[in-house]
Amino acid sequence: MRLRKTISTISFLFAILIGNLQAQNVTFENRTAFMPQFKKSDPKKISWGYLTVPETWGANDGKTIKIAVTVLKKNATAKDSNAVVFIQGGPGASGIDNIWLWLNHPLRENNDIVLFDVRGTGYSQPRLDQGLGKKFLEILAKNQSEEEDEKQKTNAAMSCKQELINRGINLDAYNSQAVAKDLHALKTALKYKNWNVYGVSYGTYMAQVYANNFAGDVKSLLLDSPVYDISTYYVENTSNYMTSLQKVFKICKSDKTYDKQYPNLEKIYYEVIADLEKNPLTVTVDKTLIPSGTFTYNAEDFKVAVQQALYNKKLVEVIPLLIYQFHERRGESLGNLVSAFSSLLSMDYGVYYCVSCNETLPNNDFLKYQQNASQFKGLNGGISFYKSDFKVCDAWNSNRTVAAKKDNTLSNLATATYPVLVFSGEFDPITPLDNGKKVAQRFGKANYIEARTYGHVPSFTKIGYKVVESFIDNPKQKLDLNRFKEADNVKLVTGITINKGVAKTGKSIGEQDPIFLFPLATALVVMLAFIFAYLIKLIKKRYTTVQDKIVRIGITITSITGLVLFGCLLMAITKVSEQNYFILAFGLPQTFNYIFLLVLVFLGCLILTLLYYILTIKKTDARSVIFSVIFSNILLATYLLYWGIL
Repeated sequence: MRLRKTISTISFLFAILIGNLQAQNVTFENRTAFMPQFKKSDPKKISWGYLTVPETWGANDGKTIKIAVTVLKKNATAKDSNAVVFIQGGPGASGIDNIWLWLNHPLRENNDIVLFDVRGTGYSQPRLDQGLGKKFLEILAKNQSEEEDEKQKTNAAMSCKQELINRGINLDAYNSQAVAKDLHALKTALKYKNWNVYGVSYGTYMAQVYANNFAGDVKSLLLDSPVYDISTYYVENTSNYMTSLQKVFKICKSDKTYDKQYPNLEKIYYEVIADLEKNPLTVTVDKTLIPSGTFTYNAEDFKVAVQQALYNKKLVEVIPLLIYQFHERRGESLGNLVSAFSSLLSMDYGVYYCVSCNETLPNNDFLKYQQNASQFKGLNGGISFYKSDFKVCDAWNSNRTVAAKKDNTLSNLATATYPVLVFSGEFDPITPLDNGKKVAQRFGKANYIEARTYGHVPSFTKIGYKVVESFIDNPKQKLDLNRFKEADNVKLVTGITINKGVAKTGKSIGEQDPIFLFPLATALVVMLAFIFAYLIKLIKKRYTTVQDKIVRIGITITSITGLVLFGCLLMAITKVSEQNYFILAFGLPQTFNYIFLLVLVFLGCLILTLLYYILTIKKTDARSVIFSVIFSNILLATYLLYWGIL
């Protein structure tokens, strides 16, 4: 009797569960590629689709949203359904836009790669972005006080919030708990029994919530640059940053070459902050980034620029140069940094604030943040870029019950039976080494790897790829946890000749815009053809007048110099970009100074040849041909002037 009653109860609960799932109306539909570059891609290799889920899980209001999904099919022909689902960070960054990192990733050989845009971001619908990133960049560009920056940032965020409410968006529905349910539904819709969960940055917190709630979905768990405790995510922001930066100061001080090039680096760093507080530095920037065409660096902009540089090993290597450029107020090179700010602010900030104000900021104590920041007197209150989020979320959460602290326990992770791999970067300023160690300890058994010399998300490096591939393809094997000891040491950049045009040249050529580059290519071909044709005639002495001979010799010398100059410039940009492409934002190593000398020689030859041609034009044969070659040289000079090399 008791057994029959138990079975009856289980059947009743199961029926309720099935009914609720059906009421939630979860479906998956295939569609064409989200990105135009993949419109003709083979659906057997890359598939695209939307997962339709409730906007608010558990509610029966009929409101649904669409999660954008891209699946890169594995290259191997094995029939098993092994897959890796990638959870991007931010919160608010697109996972699908990272497709370029995954197309040839070694994991794709034996695993489907599942990319998705967290609800509200990227190609998901609705998208909660209201252009906040661009507005924030324009706010940062202004010459105004920290208080005014915070006020305008808060007003912009509140305007975004009101627009979302007007669109009928439920702000409470965008958080890690909802994303975990989305992932569970996605796994079922794609018919995977379980999969390897790969989270980076804030995506590691979402991955931990998912693994905590749906342990059966997880075949293995990989967390790179993990968030340990969201209640300290902001509180310890300043000390995390300065701990990483002090490692750079130490490297510089301990090496005679570095210390000679950048003496008293730590002292200079604080002097720059003090100077910019009194005398902000205005630089010229591309109007496509800032409509005004100018960006004013104040102390807060400088601090966040250095903090962001710690994310990437190659940027770490230019930090001393960056600090000294600010110290010397070299605006001609610092204008190139604004594009980095633009990248920083490229997230969907509607989602960023929904998630941050739902689950992160309410759990962080502003007084503790201030206490943490007060340890570093010269910083004068930490980094406003992050501190301002407290004010934004105070306003965002006004009259909302969600502002109350949530239960963020991840207690189920301690009993996890699936393999776990945790990465932490040595220079990471936002999720430092200590975070990784604590996250690894959270699990019963976990592999912890300290990525020596790297910053944020070190698994996306050559060494990281190898470790990740070994772990995912055979998670039960013993990993080499010291693999990053083979990484090259940090080599601080020294001996740079500053030239703002180098970065613009590299960008223009790298974009390979045929309309922009066609005139230049034509000019170079004309110059090359002239050299071959007229050198032969000069050797055979086929010119009737001295003037005719001199002008052709002048054009030949000018054209040869121009071609050599352009070739050397391309070679230098290519070589430096292979070494550390961030150097190009400032100029070129001094070993390439001969290029700038060639520029002067080229200009000198061009001016003299043009003047001589004008003075002797009546005595010159084939004047139109000669002029076309001179014009080609002038066109090359125009490009160099436009780029800023001259």
